[in-house]
Amino acid sequence: MSYQNTIELLKDKAEDLLKHECKTISKDLLHTPSPDFVDKIFVQSNRNTQVLRSLAAMYNHGRLAGTGYLSILPVDQGIEHTAGASFSPNPIYFDPENIIKLAIEGGSNAVATTFGNLAIMSRKYAHKIPFLVKLNHNELLTYPTKYEQIMFGSVEDAWNLGAVAVGATIYFGSEGSDRQIIEVSQAFERAHELGMACVLWCYTRNNDFKKDGINYETAADITGQANHLGVTIQADIIKQKLPDVNGGFTAINFSKSDKRMYTDLASDHPIDLCRYQLANCYMGRAGLINSGGESKGETDLAESVRSAVINKRAGGTGLILGRKAFQRPFDEGVKLLNAVQDVYLASEIGLA
Repeated sequence: MSYQNTIELLKDKAEDLLKHECKTISKDLLHTPSPDFVDKIFVQSNRNTQVLRSLAAMYNHGRLAGTGYLSILPVDQGIEHTAGASFSPNPIYFDPENIIKLAIEGGSNAVATTFGNLAIMSRKYAHKIPFLVKLNHNELLTYPTKYEQIMFGSVEDAWNLGAVAVGATIYFGSEGSDRQIIEVSQAFERAHELGMACVLWCYTRNNDFKKDGINYETAADITGQANHLGVTIQADIIKQKLPDVNGGFTAINFSKSDKRMYTDLASDHPIDLCRYQLANCYMGRAGLINSGGESKGETDLAESVRSAVINKRAGGTGLILGRKAFQRPFDEGVKLLNAVQDVYLASEIGLA
């Protein structure tokens, strides 16, 4: 997809997104994606040589290989949203081999999915695309519905099936967050010992984060702090939803905040909000990948490209996009993944 195609997809938002200059957190303060990102950031860290090799395996695979950017296909929705609801639009993905094939054909850096999906196809594909095993899930079969991330397998099992990375979710702000922080931090420590990279889904979840019709679970200040907790437990990459609002701490009246968070460090522009999230990832030392969100049909391509532009211009590392790709015909899913990757390959799109 050409740069002109990107402009056309962004429509009346093109100039605002492509010409915006951040006057909040300067781009000069950021550690931004580059071909030598692993060398610049992780060689000087406590990560062992096996972790460095695992990180390099992801950064050097797929269409974005050698750029410092990541395009990851995540398919854990069979558990998180039920298999029937997730795969009814395209039933071929009940078969996990097609999930892996989509990641390969789509030029992804890695495929992120469940123990079962990767284990059943491990010997055929572990050497063909980096595996990222999702360790925990909210199983969604308990009634009444609860939101509780629980472990589905061991770090050792992930290593045995050939994974180069593990992923986990913490529902920061939820009743179970203390347990999840302890479990995931211990799992990440073990994963690093075994030489695997660690990716954290830094989601916030609390019904009381919703006030006056606004859902502050995706507020920049709250998600930014979730990111900061995530890098504290040594996640190498942070996955976060794009912020679409700010001021959650003050609206709900909890935690601690400083007015400069909302004046000097952020504005209401989506790129500035995303940059605040990135600042909380040690100014980009841990890469920020934003999620693609649910599939809405005809607008998926435009929304995905918009998300990629925001993430890239904020200083982020890429997108982790699933439903918008696999809930459509296979060839269309490949094209959508490629369109997102083209944003990161476009030299015309730089830091804001």
